[in-house]
Amino acid sequence: MSKKRSIWKFSILLILVALGLVLTFASFNVAGTVYHYNGFVNSIPLGLDLSGGTAVTYNASVSKSSVTEDLDSAILSTISGLNSMLYNYGINDSVIEQQGSDKIRIEISNQENDFTELFEIIGEPVSLFLSSNENFDILNPSGDYLSSKDISNVYVSTSSDGSSYGVAVEFKTAAKEKFSKLSNQASNSSTIYAFVGEESAISLTSENFIDDTTTAFISGGSITTSSSASEYFIKITSGSYSANLSLSEISVVSASLGKDALLLSSVALGVVAFLVMLLLLIRYRELGLLACFTLVIFTILFSFFLMAVPFIRMSLPGLAGVLIAFALATIGNIIIFERIRSEYASGRKIPLSTKNGFKKSLWPILDIHILTVIASILLYILGTVAIKDFAMVLLVGSIISAFCSLVVTRLLVKWYLPLNSTNARRMNLVRSKALNNETTNETLLEEGGEK
Repeated sequence: MSKKRSIWKFSILLILVALGLVLTFASFNVAGTVYHYNGFVNSIPLGLDLSGGTAVTYNASVSKSSVTEDLDSAILSTISGLNSMLYNYGINDSVIEQQGSDKIRIEISNQENDFTELFEIIGEPVSLFLSSNENFDILNPSGDYLSSKDISNVYVSTSSDGSSYGVAVEFKTAAKEKFSKLSNQASNSSTIYAFVGEESAISLTSENFIDDTTTAFISGGSITTSSSASEYFIKITSGSYSANLSLSEISVVSASLGKDALLLSSVALGVVAFLVMLLLLIRYRELGLLACFTLVIFTILFSFFLMAVPFIRMSLPGLAGVLIAFALATIGNIIIFERIRSEYASGRKIPLSTKNGFKKSLWPILDIHILTVIASILLYILGTVAIKDFAMVLLVGSIISAFCSLVVTRLLVKWYLPLNSTNARRMNLVRSKALNNETTNETLLEEGGEK
C-alpha cells in the first residue's frame, strides 16, 4: 500500500469518525421537519436510578384463585396480568420481573407522578364472590357462586344511565353456566350479593348483569366515586391473580437525583477515558494515537448498539459495565502493542514485529472476551434486575471490544505502516540492551574494516 493511499484512507476515516461523534453525542432539530434528533447516547433507555422513578418488591405466594399450585407458574401468570393492568392504568414503560424464587419486582422510570399509593393498593388484593346467599362464607364457600378464579377481565365503568361509578367484571367463558344461573336469579327478583374482601355485601339487581355477556357491574357500598372505583378495580384485579401479593419494599428516586447521578457518572467516565488515552499516547506514541482512534470508534459503535439492542437499560450497574467494556477494549490494544514491542526488542524489523504481535495476541484477547461473554450470560440468567442491566451492557461491550481490538486496530496499523515502517522512535519501540550493544559492536567493526 502506498503512502498516498494510506493518507486518503485516514482522511476518510477522520471524516467518518467526526460524523459518528456527531451522531453519538449531538442533539438537534432536523431542518425542515418537526423531528428532533437526540443522538445515540441520549436515546439509550435509562433505569430509574438514573432517570428517577419508583421500584417496588412484593412477596408472592400461590393464591386461592390460582389454577396451579406451582409458584413459578403463578408468578409468570401474575407478571402478565400486572403488565396489562399497569398499561391500562397509563403506565407503558414498566419493567416487571421475578426476583429470586418468591418475589416480584416492578420498576417504573421517567415518571413525574408518584405511584406509591397504586403499589400499596396492589399489595392489598381482595377476593370477589358473587352469591345469592346473604350469609355466604368467603372462607368456606359453598353452593352456586362465582369467584376471583372465574374472572377474565376487570375495568372501571359507569352505570347504564351514567349516574354512578363502579367496576365491570368479565367472567371466563367456562363460568358462563354459573353466571347465567345467578343472572336468572337476579331477574326473578332474587337478590345477588357481591362480597368484595371483608367489605359488607353489595346488593346486585338484574340491571347489574349486562345482557348477552358474562359481565357484572358492581357499584354501591363504598364505591361512590371514580377514585374509589379505581381502587376497587386494582384490588379485585390483584385478587384474581395466580400469585397473592404482599408489599415488601418500595423506594422512590426523584428525577433530579437521577439526573445528578447520570451527570456525575458521565463526567467520571469522560475523565477516565481522557486519562487512559493520554497514557496510551505517552507509552506508545503514534501507536497510541491509533489506539485512541480505536477507542473512539468503540465508543461510537457501543453507544449505537446500547440504543438499538432491545432489553438494555442504562443504570448505575450498567455504567459499571460500560467502564469494564472500555477497559477490555483498552487492554486488547495494550496486549497487541506490548507483543509488538517484545518482537521489536528481540531484533525483528517493524513490519514483521507488527505481524507477529497481532498473531501472538489473538488468543489472549479471545480468551479474555470469551470468558467475559460467558460470565455476562450467566449473570443475566441468574442475576437480579440490577445485575441483568450490568450483564447486558457488558455482553454487548465485550463483543464490540473484541471486534475493535482484533479488526479495527489491525486495520489501522496496516494503514499506518506505509507512513512509517522504519522510525521506531515514533512508535516508542526500543531494542533490548544486549541487541543494542551487539549492533553497536558490529557497526564499529564494519567501520574499522572500511578504514
